[in-house]
Parts: sequence; C-alpha cells; structure tokens
Amino acid sequence: MISEVDEAHFRSVSNRLLSGSVVPFLGAGINLCERPDEQAWAYGKYLPDSRELAVHLAGQLDYPGQDRDNLLRVSQYLDVKLGIGPVYETLHDVFDADYDLTPVHLLLASLPELIRQYRPDGPRVFPLYVTTNYDDGLERAFQSVDEPYDLVTYIAEGPQQGKFLHTAPDGSSTYIMMPNTYTSLKGNERPVIAKIHGAVGRTLDSEDSFVVTENHYISYLSRTEISQLIPINISKRLMKSHFLFMGYSLRDWNLRVILQRIWSGGGLSYRSWAIQPGPERIDEQAWMRQGVELLDARLLEYTQALELALKDQVARGPQR
Repeated sequence: MISEVDEAHFRSVSNRLLSGSVVPFLGAGINLCERPDEQAWAYGKYLPDSRELAVHLAGQLDYPGQDRDNLLRVSQYLDVKLGIGPVYETLHDVFDADYDLTPVHLLLASLPELIRQYRPDGPRVFPLYVTTNYDDGLERAFQSVDEPYDLVTYIAEGPQQGKFLHTAPDGSSTYIMMPNTYTSLKGNERPVIAKIHGAVGRTLDSEDSFVVTENHYISYLSRTEISQLIPINISKRLMKSHFLFMGYSLRDWNLRVILQRIWSGGGLSYRSWAIQPGPERIDEQAWMRQGVELLDARLLEYTQALELALKDQVARGPQR
C-alpha cells in the first residue's frame, strides 16, 4: 500500500540516519530531481536516465534494433558486435564532466558533519551509501564540503573482474581480494561510498568500470554468496540496516539483481522505504513483495523535508 509521508516518518528516518542505521540506496533518479520535466539530458548540465543513455549509446554506435531505450539489450548487442571498448568509450564521454550537483547529493554529503554535531562525544557510525550510478556526483559533493570518505568500486572488466577496489581518502587504492576477510572499511571513522555497478574513471579512461551488459549481470548472479561479492563490513551493514531507496523503480533490472543478492537469505529484518512520485500499480506491488514501504513523493520535496527533520533532530540531540 502506498503511504503518505508524514512528520512521524521524517522523525524516524532522521533519527535512524544520524545513528548510522539507514543505508541510502541511490539510483539514476537522484540526478533528475531538479531537472525540468520537459528538459532532456544535456552534457555537463543534466545527466541522462537509463533510457536516455541507451538511446544515446544506440545512436552513437548504430544499434539496429527497435528497443533502443533498453540499456541492457543495446549494450549487450554492441559488446558482441563491436567489443566492450566502443561501449566504454561512449559511456566515458557521457560521464566525464562535472554535472550540476543536486540537493540530494548535497544533503547526503552533509550527513557526516550532522552526525558529529549530533554526537559530539561519540560513539558515531557514519553512513554507508550504496549506488548503481556511474557518475561521480556524490563524490564531488563530499569534496565540495571537504568531507573525507572511503570509495569502494566494483570492477566489471579485466584481470580483476568481480572484485572491488578500495580507494582511501589519501588516494591510495587496494584491490579487495578476499571480501569476507577485508576489514579496513570501518563505519566509525568516516563514511563509505559503495559503487556496486562501477564508475567512470575521471583521471584515466582505463579506470572505467561499467556494469552494463547482460554478461556483467550474469557475473553478478553467478556468485551465490554475498560474501563472495561485497566486502564483509559492507555486507554486515546491509544485513542490519534500514534502506532508503532514492531515485529507483523496482522495474529497474540493476536494482533487482543486487537486491536478490542481499536478500536471498530470507528478506528484510529492518523496515525500509522507497521514494517514488506517482507510482503505478506494478511499482506498488513490486515494492510490497520486497517488504519495502512505498512513499508517493517527489524526490526534491522529500529531500527538503528530510533536511529540516535532520537539523531539528540535531538541535534536540540524542534521546536519553
């Protein structure tokens, strides 16, 4: 059942966010929250959604099919016909730009400082952010407020395919060879951004990693244990946290794949929420099957209200 967003919801979510027990799960829709409805994507200004990205890829690389707005099918066909190189080059050209940051990016980047204000004497648990987006908007938002973070990026191609790369705030990087024993990602030190479908390499295009073809998703699905895919500290938090889905529809294939990995052990134990304006009946049913409460709200207005609730919670301090 679709729920109304009331003050009680914002009080609950803000309290849990400041306690580090909510994982914001971010999709392409967070990049659209200030984009006018009639405005198409524009290089360096507005990022594309998955359908626009598919159409662009199809046009640039002469995809002959009719389903030109299906990113998975377009990219898989082009990979077979041309190789993954031209696909990656085209995607790199799209994402290698400083697109406008949105209020969602800026609010999420402000959370660590709000947590420090909320718990000046500790203990603190800083957020884990999970995203399937290829762009670096969230990272740039953190950099804009001088907030250090750990970056964990999935490697989709090459000798290290199927592994994650951990980049520390000082720029040093480590391939995570044994996820179930890698304990360097500690939530009590600083936030973690987990890019589970790869990311654009802004410094070198050889660092690009895009989970975009059918073969990439099959690689995800072939790993039967989540411990084989995600570093242990991240997987533990995913199992014991609320989720706040922002910028997603459950009709998105990439979201369903990763949720299957996370929840295959028996579903959710913590209540979670999804923000989606004007959802259709199929969206409602899909979220309900996952045990997620669907909230009918525009992401911009939701973010603004959540920001006010967070600041109010910080002013009142932890509940005694």
